[in-house]
Amino acid sequence: MKKVAFIFPGQGSQSLGMGKDFFENSDIAKEMISNASKRLNINFEELLFQENDNLGKTEYTQPAILLVSSIANAIFKEKIDVKAEFLLGHSLGEFSALVAAGAIDYLDAIELVHKRGLFMTDACSGAGAGMLALVGMDDKAVEAICKEQRDLGKQVWPANYNMDGQLVLAGIKADLESLVDTFKEAGAKRAIVLDMSVASHCELLTAAVENLKPYLEEYLKDEFEAVISNVTAEKYTTKDEAIELLSSQLTSPVKYKQSIASNADKIDMFIEFGNGAVLKGLNRKICKGTPTVNVSDFASLEKVIGELNG
Repeated sequence: MKKVAFIFPGQGSQSLGMGKDFFENSDIAKEMISNASKRLNINFEELLFQENDNLGKTEYTQPAILLVSSIANAIFKEKIDVKAEFLLGHSLGEFSALVAAGAIDYLDAIELVHKRGLFMTDACSGAGAGMLALVGMDDKAVEAICKEQRDLGKQVWPANYNMDGQLVLAGIKADLESLVDTFKEAGAKRAIVLDMSVASHCELLTAAVENLKPYLEEYLKDEFEAVISNVTAEKYTTKDEAIELLSSQLTSPVKYKQSIASNADKIDMFIEFGNGAVLKGLNRKICKGTPTVNVSDFASLEKVIGELNG
């Protein structure tokens, strides 16, 4: 059997209708969606499958993505007995990884990330927060400009290291907007201010950290399978480590490409669980030698099982 790692997408991977094939064809999916709806008093069937204004709101997006990823992983585990060498996720996806690693029950995790989304929204409320995607620049050059601008009083930080030449910044939207031309002059092929009112993974979320910690204390289990931290790009397996790292994750950049690049040679295949194939696309650029497959519906599930058994 191939050595595999399980990976899980974060915010931005959502789309209307995600998880519908699982819901229509699996009792596991029906039960998990029903249980999640009761736990949060949110109608997840409507949120996932009917036109609505909530799916793009952080406090709804996060539990919806985690739920769909957890359903995909649960159905996969029922079909085939494969143990991951390690698990990781992109931002919110780290919580999906913790569910799959046995660190937290999926219903506790759904409530946890719902609250996390609320805390993030509250921390950024009235701050004029935003995010900016950069394409075509070296990390060190971006970091140097951000530091230089912070020294001048602007609030801008690297937030997501997605792959070489693709870095997302977070901070005050007006400050980010004022730097678009600066980054283009420094070599950026694209500098796009994103349609977001939350600044993830930067110091603007400091107020959310203490709010989140009690729920991490309450819901996390003492030990679990190895998960790669977004903060350090290294493995952790205990509750104490998780509390520290998941708290820090709110205000620290996501080291996704570093996590993939430093661990790809330990496995034969990455398996992405959840809607779409965002991480598969990133991984194709980060580690060309280690393939990524995705489980987002029953057709892709059967394909992945075939590859594992082949």
